[in-house]
Amino acid sequence: MPTDYWFYHLEASTLEGVLPGLLEKTLQKGWRALVKLPAAKLEQMDKLLWTFRDDSFLPHGREDEPQSDLQPILLTATLDSAAGFDAVFLIDGAEMRELADASRAMVMINGRSQDDIARERERWKRLKSEGASLAYYQQDDRGRWTKKA
Repeated sequence: MPTDYWFYHLEASTLEGVLPGLLEKTLQKGWRALVKLPAAKLEQMDKLLWTFRDDSFLPHGREDEPQSDLQPILLTATLDSAAGFDAVFLIDGAEMRELADASRAMVMINGRSQDDIARERERWKRLKSEGASLAYYQQDDRGRWTKKA
């Protein structure tokens, strides 16, 4: 079954404000998640997932840590295969060569960056021309997601 691509256009919130909740929902489905982002942001994201709420944390690890293959959420800057993962989150233009195992790829778009928006429009066009299953969600002014396409 091909991977579904869901584009999330952040308007009212930041990535840090939205990603933990999406990861929680992913784990509630019983899915394993891969978060691909630039190496310079690995440490910041690692800290965020441990501390995003006082009463909770998201169990996760980084690719450069022992037993990374056992983590329910794995943070990576280099992996190019989603083998063993149900959901992949692509941040700051991250690409994944092999997504065949993943049910869903979530492309996070920073709505405050015209470069980010333009880059992800190109990704959308490329995937659409390849016949990929696509969905586009945009935040309203209250931070709720509305499916636009």
